[in-house]
Amino acid sequence: MIIKLTHAHIIGTIIAYILGVFLVPLVIDFSKKEGLVDVPNERKIHKDPISRIGGVAIWTSTMLTFLCLVFLSYYPYGSLLSGILLGSSLMFLLGLVDDIYNLDAKFKLFIQLSIATLVYLLGVQIDTIPFFGGINLGFWSYPITILWIVGISNALNFIDGVDGLAGSVTTVNAITLAIIAVAMNPPNPIIALVGFILAGSMLAFLTYNFNPAKIFMGDSGALFSGFLLATISITGVMKTATFAILLPFLVLAVPIMDITYSFLRRISKGKSPFVADAEHIHHKLLHAGFSQKKTVVILTSVAIIAGAVAALFLGNNTIKHYFISIVAIITVMLLLNFIKVLTKK
Repeated sequence: MIIKLTHAHIIGTIIAYILGVFLVPLVIDFSKKEGLVDVPNERKIHKDPISRIGGVAIWTSTMLTFLCLVFLSYYPYGSLLSGILLGSSLMFLLGLVDDIYNLDAKFKLFIQLSIATLVYLLGVQIDTIPFFGGINLGFWSYPITILWIVGISNALNFIDGVDGLAGSVTTVNAITLAIIAVAMNPPNPIIALVGFILAGSMLAFLTYNFNPAKIFMGDSGALFSGFLLATISITGVMKTATFAILLPFLVLAVPIMDITYSFLRRISKGKSPFVADAEHIHHKLLHAGFSQKKTVVILTSVAIIAGAVAALFLGNNTIKHYFISIVAIITVMLLLNFIKVLTKK
């Protein structure tokens, strides 16, 4: 199986990163002036007020990258892409309003369901289970698709509790889904591009989000990123091969494990599954004595291993490209962290 990355994939990733590196400091300055900061409390592990609208930089760099690709004649007009970009933008706006005004959890869930429904009507659907000759989900297509989109969107939000964790996991997941999308038969380079651009934007954000963080992605960044991961996993992976419907569960193992564990734990205690607490998997690791950086390394490593298992299903060529991409990402992350340490001295 031959994997072909187009100029758009490479250029898109680079443009998104460069835009993000310039945008994030502007968002940090703006949020401090306007008081849009995350204040420490009993659930938080940071000690000082930190900008909480990093999603503005992530969303802006992602969308501006698509605009740049239009001018460069690389924009891949294709089925479902417009719906994905529209839905993710609406999720971003919902998260931004929540970051500023702290919306009621039930109201926020209602809007998320509405956005997911809109995208479903635009064609982003899990409509068949390809086992046993193919099973058409019929009516069940809608609730299963909505559950997946809203669940993954919130799962990214749940793990955003340690400096660099959600950003690192998102970057690994985005690259993994992008590699798988172009490795499938037939390939889906259009959807893969979304993953590459998201990874570029997120790497730029991580430049300022590694511990000690200067900015958090907030609900706006988490919902936007989670929504993109959920929808590209449906359109770029699940619709292409018999076993492919299982791959996103492997790729997104970290957020899926955390949100499942959180919901079951809260329900067993008679609490609302939507009420925030400080008992997520990353909190458990911190309480066990691991530092924030080690916690990020552990959970990001789980995401990398899960992605490798998924890539392995698609053959040696896919796993080779996967590891090349992961090595490149880790190198950039280490470089960014090293530069950050040097600039502090």
